[in-house]
Amino acid sequence: MSGDGSFEELIAEGAAAPVEGWAFDWLAGRAIEERPPWGYARLVAVRMAEADAALDVDTGGGEVLAEVPRPPRLLVATEAWPPNVPVARANLRPLGASVLAVAADAPLPFRDAAFDLVVSRHPVRTDWPEVARVLRPGGTFLSQQIGPGTVRELSEAILGPLPPPAHRHPAQAVAAARSAGLTVVHLREATLRTVFHDIGAVVWFLRKVVWTVPGFTVAAHRPALARLHERIQAEGPFVAHARRFLIEAER
Repeated sequence: MSGDGSFEELIAEGAAAPVEGWAFDWLAGRAIEERPPWGYARLVAVRMAEADAALDVDTGGGEVLAEVPRPPRLLVATEAWPPNVPVARANLRPLGASVLAVAADAPLPFRDAAFDLVVSRHPVRTDWPEVARVLRPGGTFLSQQIGPGTVRELSEAILGPLPPPAHRHPAQAVAAARSAGLTVVHLREATLRTVFHDIGAVVWFLRKVVWTVPGFTVAAHRPALARLHERIQAEGPFVAHARRFLIEAER
């Protein structure tokens, strides 16, 4: 899709396109986000090649895990959003991985010290005591997380001015990891330019990345979407900034 069309056509496209899984291919040519400099997928592949038993928490559609060229002997993933589960199972079947549907915020359904590696990309919430519990002594947790106020410019374009972000600060993650008995061995942060070329891309993104505008619907937020569409038409692409951090901790 080029993103050409009227406001009504563009928001209809963004509202109709599927959002299952955690791939962003639909945005090709319509939006782009810079990648973090550390290369999370590459780091996961290296750790997986060295692991015996590994767990991917909040796997989404399994897109990152599916890139692993040398999976460990035991590979398990969890996912709490039901539409993602069949996508993840299809993507991870070639690796011999098991995908478990879990309830959000439920304890991890595994015995103590079951894994020497736990990974998680953009978890909804990290349950640090549970991560520590399922890690073997000497085991590693590697996670790329959403930082505070990510794409805040887009949130405020739809919702208006917001208070300073209170959650998802890297320092909070470090403190929680230490409180759970883990040792943080690596922490990196990045601010990434995110560009939306049309309002259809904005609608699709807000449907998929639900924490950007909680409770988002086209009907409820149509006036703000119309204003943002007019702004893009007059000024060019809308630019926001995503925030990410990489944290690695050992038990």
